[in-house]
Amino acid sequence: MRKKLNENLGGIGYDGLIVANTPVADAFSVTLRKGQGVLKRGSVLAISSADRAMVLLGTSPASGETLTANCILADDTETGTVADIHGIAYRTGHFNRKGVITKDGTTLSAADEEELRKGGILLSDALEY
Repeated sequence: MRKKLNENLGGIGYDGLIVANTPVADAFSVTLRKGQGVLKRGSVLAISSADRAMVLLGTSPASGETLTANCILADDTETGTVADIHGIAYRTGHFNRKGVITKDGTTLSAADEEELRKGGILLSDALEY
């Protein structure tokens, strides 16, 4: 069987989430709280002071709970309804501010951006091509 040397066998799409390779986008495993539906790649996750589980930034905290911006989800993930699940998120990297996702009606505050920066996540306004 002969192969065509000019045939496109696949490709990787660019979604504009990561805007620079420094600092390196370092991924790690996180626990996602159940019952959030599908969280999309680029979702800003907040960590709970109560159980250390991650929720979408803008989620209302439970009584006595503090939610602090912490990382950015790396892949679309279904959180399910039965139990908390594990997902992959970026703990460091340089991201497009317009490409990250928060809960509807929520915008990133200066305090949220500062918490992300402390952990090694930088946000910039990237141009789209």
